[in-house]
Amino acid sequence: MTRVIHTGDTHVGYQQYHSPERRADFRRAFDAVVDDAIEAGVDAVVHAGDLFHDRRPELPDLMGVLSALRRLDDAGIPFLAVVGNHEATRTGEWLDLFEGTELATRLDDTPEVVGDTAFYGLDWVPESRRDGLTYEFAGHDAEYAALVSHGLFTPFEFGEWDTGTVLSAATVEFDAMLLGDNHKPDTAEVSGTWVTYCGSTERASASEEDARGYNLVTFDDGEVDIRRRSLDTRPFAFVSVDLAEGEGIERVREQVRQHDLTDAVCIVEITGDGEPVTPAAIEEAGEEAGALLVRVTDRREIEEDAEVGISFADPDDAVTERVAEMGLSTAARDVDETVRESKVADSNVRESVKNRVTDLLDEGPAAFERADGDEARESDDTAPSDESEDGDDGEPAAEDATADPAGESDVAAESDDDKQGTMEEYL
Repeated sequence: MTRVIHTGDTHVGYQQYHSPERRADFRRAFDAVVDDAIEAGVDAVVHAGDLFHDRRPELPDLMGVLSALRRLDDAGIPFLAVVGNHEATRTGEWLDLFEGTELATRLDDTPEVVGDTAFYGLDWVPESRRDGLTYEFAGHDAEYAALVSHGLFTPFEFGEWDTGTVLSAATVEFDAMLLGDNHKPDTAEVSGTWVTYCGSTERASASEEDARGYNLVTFDDGEVDIRRRSLDTRPFAFVSVDLAEGEGIERVREQVRQHDLTDAVCIVEITGDGEPVTPAAIEEAGEEAGALLVRVTDRREIEEDAEVGISFADPDDAVTERVAEMGLSTAARDVDETVRESKVADSNVRESVKNRVTDLLDEGPAAFERADGDEARESDDTAPSDESEDGDDGEPAAEDATADPAGESDVAAESDDDKQGTMEEYL
């Protein structure tokens, strides 16, 4: 029997809503997974990508992850992982450095056997480069085999990476696919193989209302058993107010006060035909009730301007949604993200964009081709966005993880060689 925790989309370093407290929440959620793994005595922790929120994690986040990995190592629990789209770089992954310190194993096309199960890895691959994949994996003698990968696979929501193709082309018969990228946990059976998303460990988007958690996966007696485990994360209070004619701010404040907002993130959505309301007044009411922070979306503003479809109550999220609708190429969306990323100093934007375009040129012309419709919602989006106030599955785009990433460093301007040196210094 082999029993593992399947987790992913931890997005350590994500400063959602530009809040240092929320940034710490993402680290705490990863620590909680490690705590559960040690307490349960699992055989391994399997991470399906996006350990960090972006390619340039800052020192506190690196040290936090290192501390957690050392605790796993002290308990004799291996950490197996793949690289996700948020953290992928042209050269030198953080995961490789963790592997160099013997605190992690980067899964690939060769088996890593734990108990009676062989684990393989398939890092996130841009859609433009997937046609060249052969899905050739080295053989194994274990009783079970599992493929760990990061991407938006069918038959799940936003799926554009065909699971059936992967399974049929693979040179190894997999009993399970343990996936990351989609922040919504879900499980399906495809061609006799169990395919499952563990979901994110923290709410990277206001759309992620359900409790966060991970999967406990057991390979035993010829079966694969997948069970959901919840984490005790920062409470979110979702307040929906439908204003009747003549109702206004007092009605909204009344509804907000009916929720327990102690240390919570309060998400207020307003609909109906009532009077105009000022977000600042609602935020004040929530903060008086003990909320960590309050975010207000007045859907009536969106309806009044259907052509643009933007609510400026949450400008980062508004820009993210608008960019997602434009059908931009992978290159254009990456450059957009770099320009708007809050951690890149204005004086360094030019060099940062140059470095990103250089990386994209290595991927070939397809990265510069215009995407259409749903194709524009690249993996970054369906997970929390990289920089939108609502965050990674959801739809990461420029500063959220639906994504709301944030950080404040000039590291983005460094060359890859410089970054490698910095990595080593951190470790």
